[in-house]
Amino acid sequence: MSPATAPRRTSAAETLALGSLLIAIAVLAMKVVAAWLTGSVALFADALESVVNVTAAGAALFAIRFSAMPPDANHPYGHAKVEYFSAVLEGALIIAAALAILQQAWGSLSALHAPFSAASGLAVSAVAALINGIWATILSRRGGALKSPALLADARHLKADVVTSVGVILGVGLVAATGILWLDPLLAALTAVNILWSGWQLLRESVGGLMDEAVPDAALARIRDIITREAIGAIEAHDLRTRHAGRWTFVEFHLVVPGGMSVSDAHGICDRVEAALKDDFGNAIISIHVEPDAKAKHKGVLVL
Repeated sequence: MSPATAPRRTSAAETLALGSLLIAIAVLAMKVVAAWLTGSVALFADALESVVNVTAAGAALFAIRFSAMPPDANHPYGHAKVEYFSAVLEGALIIAAALAILQQAWGSLSALHAPFSAASGLAVSAVAALINGIWATILSRRGGALKSPALLADARHLKADVVTSVGVILGVGLVAATGILWLDPLLAALTAVNILWSGWQLLRESVGGLMDEAVPDAALARIRDIITREAIGAIEAHDLRTRHAGRWTFVEFHLVVPGGMSVSDAHGICDRVEAALKDDFGNAIISIHVEPDAKAKHKGVLVL
């Protein structure tokens, strides 16, 4: 069987994304039942957020499948950045859901009522929150290991959803116990504010990825240390630039070597540096521009 006709292997990230979609659908169904049983606007708001979860999980699955495509003539650096588009979409959907919840909470103030079958509805909602909490923990660990922005965005959203659900469950229980009816729309509004903040943070970080933000300071310090340690024989390294694209880390810099050094020796230094960076960062793409000693700037990453 030729490579062109061979079946595509499902990646670990794709399997997790598919699991997220199926779990999101199941949790949505449970939350709708909880809202229907109680008639609570706060539980309805919680269910509305799960609609976003389903949509976002579907977008993440598509993004991860697309990002796994190998580089081609039109995309020589691969397709990993598509995961940031998924995360941006999820952030936008979160904000839209928060605004819809605020509108629903405001409208319910004119028709306050006590929750109906509070115990049954809250029990269903609690099981849904527990499922989300377990899955969010799995996604966070595996998404971090796989360096998948889409999975990490999904994990962060689910964690916020769990916090929201726990707060809503406690609040609706308090409404049922005390009869203070205005607590229900108040809880819905607070839920919306929490969701809004989560969506804004997600949007900001995802746009940063699309704008090629540099790696965090701690990672940049590791890169500088590795270059200094491994580039023995070179004079200096300068113009260091970094960025992330999905699970890939891009590193490029200029390496100044003695003018009389052979191409083979200079290439050997580059090989050592590349091997050490890939050993530390895993999926790394390194570009090194070798220059003679006349190009030294005497600043940047100095090689001892």
